Amino acid sequence: LELIRHRGASAVVPFLDDPKGPNPTVVLVYQYRYAAGGFVYEIPAGIPADGESWEECARRELEEETGYVADSLTPLSSIFTTPGFTNEEIHLFQGHGLRRGAVSRDEDEFLEVVELPFSKVMEMVGDGVIRDAKSLTGILLADRLRREGT
Repeated sequence: LELIRHRGASAVVPFLDDPKGPNPTVVLVYQYRYAAGGFVYEIPAGIPADGESWEECARRELEEETGYVADSLTPLSSIFTTPGFTNEEIHLFQGHGLRRGAVSRDEDEFLEVVELPFSKVMEMVGDGVIRDAKSLTGILLADRLRREGT
């Protein structure tokens, strides 16, 4: 049995506009991933610093990767990424009330910030363009919140 132990992570589906609006804008990152062998569309995510809560981690990663700060984060769920070989658990949030902050990327992060209408993001999900599991789950849970009007 091979097992990779992971301390967990947080990720956020960030909306530039009111997420309940007709077609709000979502902020994604288009990031180079060595394991995937190319660029992947993702929601901002990362691992917590020592003593940092899951929400604090999501807020920090959002700002570091995209340059946006969220006024509000709503918990969506937590997921096991690949329970067959790792205990990694990612805590998913929806963010809104975004305002400009400061980008502060790691030296090995190669990414582009992409702002897209939610309808386009859902099209990318359906067409298999967005393939990252945390991003798919977060986007679909955010869509559920939108449809429920909560």
